[in-house]
Parts: sequence; structure tokens; C-alpha cells
Amino acid sequence: MTYSLAANVLTMLFCTVVIVQSMRMMRALNALKRNDLAQVVSTLDQATVQARLVLSELKGTLTQYARGTHDAARAKAVADELRMMIEIADSTAERLVESAAAARRAEPVDRY
Repeated sequence: MTYSLAANVLTMLFCTVVIVQSMRMMRALNALKRNDLAQVVSTLDQATVQARLVLSELKGTLTQYARGTHDAARAKAVADELRMMIEIADSTAERLVESAAAARRAEPVDRY
């Protein structure tokens, strides 16, 4: 298959697709001509109302997401603070264990 033959076949395919799309567009335009303009306007109005409903729902979802993000940030701050408190408690416990061990070593042993 030569390059020119492949180009011609590809051009024929594109032309066929354009013809099919043109026929579909002509059918849609003829249907629009047959329908009353009031019906088209009412359909567009209904679509607009539905779009507004969807947008209000999206706004509510976005608000909930923002609230959740804020709560997550606060939870992270609390978790960081708790982690720091646990580290302080661990180091205090280690010092207590060390001082208890030192106190046991320093105590004289009573022998009876």
C-alpha cells in the first residue's frame, strides 16, 4: 500500500464521517423547525432550573468539604499536641525509672 493510496483511503473515511454528521445535524435542525419555539424555550428553562439545582447541591457539597478540611486540620493539630505530650510523659517515666533504680542501689541492705 503506497502512501498516496493510504492518504486517499483516510480522506474517504473523513469525508464519510463528515457526511454522516451533516445528515444528523440536518435532522436535528429540521426537528427544531417542526417544534414550536415555546416548547424549545420551556425545555431550555427546565434545563436551566435543573442546572441551578445541581449547582446548589455542588455548593453544599463544597461547603461540607471545606468544613471537613477544617476539622481535619484541627484534628491534625490535636494529634501533634498529643504526640508531644506522650513524648514528654515517656521521658518523665524514663527519668522516674532511672531515679528509682538509683535509689535502690543507694539503699543499704539490712541483714538480720
